[in-house]
Amino acid sequence: MKAAVLTRFGGPDVFELRDVEVPDVGPRQVRVRVHATAINPLDYQIRRGDYKDYVSLPAITGHDISGVIEELGSGVHEFAVGDEVYYTPKIFGGAGSYAEQHVTDVELIGRKPRNLTHIEAASLTLVGGTVWEAFSQRAQLRTGETILIHGGAGGVGTIAVQVAKAMGARVITTALARDHDFVRSLGADEAIDFTTEDYVEEVARLTGGEGVNVIFDTIGGDTLTRSPLALADGGRVVSLVDIAQPQNLIEAWGKNAAYHFVFTRQNRGKLDALTDLIERGLVKPVIGATLPLARIDEAHELLENGSARGLRGKVVIDVSGEASA
Repeated sequence: MKAAVLTRFGGPDVFELRDVEVPDVGPRQVRVRVHATAINPLDYQIRRGDYKDYVSLPAITGHDISGVIEELGSGVHEFAVGDEVYYTPKIFGGAGSYAEQHVTDVELIGRKPRNLTHIEAASLTLVGGTVWEAFSQRAQLRTGETILIHGGAGGVGTIAVQVAKAMGARVITTALARDHDFVRSLGADEAIDFTTEDYVEEVARLTGGEGVNVIFDTIGGDTLTRSPLALADGGRVVSLVDIAQPQNLIEAWGKNAAYHFVFTRQNRGKLDALTDLIERGLVKPVIGATLPLARIDEAHELLENGSARGLRGKVVIDVSGEASA
């Protein structure tokens, strides 16, 4: 099979398109013909060496798959050959998704939403499962609460806005002024231009000084440090960003705030919950660009620097060449 292999850590040019052996299928595993995958910030962080202690080179990376089951291992009864599925491979637990075929444990896969193409489905597995865990399990977001989502026009933010709205929350998000109509079309009730407005002051104005119940952080750094200033008493902050340097979160103490740092672990339950929202029309994928596997380097560069170019949503890789049909 063809695979984009990470040969060394560095810039987007470190991938090589190679012929590699198709993995064997073990008990309670399936082999999937990969139709599409997608690029996440985690992918370019791994590529540049941020997690080199967890990745042995050469490696096949990637964390989104939509495809069709071609082989069942022993003991698999939940699925059949020919079933369309989508899932996130184990993170740091084996081969990733930048390949024509993939073998995974059956417990990780979910049935692809019937109303999506493989291109669309592949854009949702890691981000969708992460957002669902962040809101449902960690923040325990409730109907009628107010949430501030940082970066509503990005690959994570576009799904976060929709999921929060589907859960009955009032949604405030930060985005460039040019993206305000766009994030409102996804369900955001209010949008704050983080380049010209202080989001802490704007949240105070929009909430009558009470603050928001939940903050979803996809940026880190100063954004994480200042988030408690926009929280209501007893609020919750959920961050997807690791803390590379110590952060002073003293303001959270006075708010009796709870902090959750999410490095998501995938399972079928999260995917099934996401599929329900998708098939009910409450969550729709946002695709910013689609490229073939041979242009994986361009896809990485686009996502890593896409905000300056006005990229909205996810960058997807059409592995099969037929996934967008």
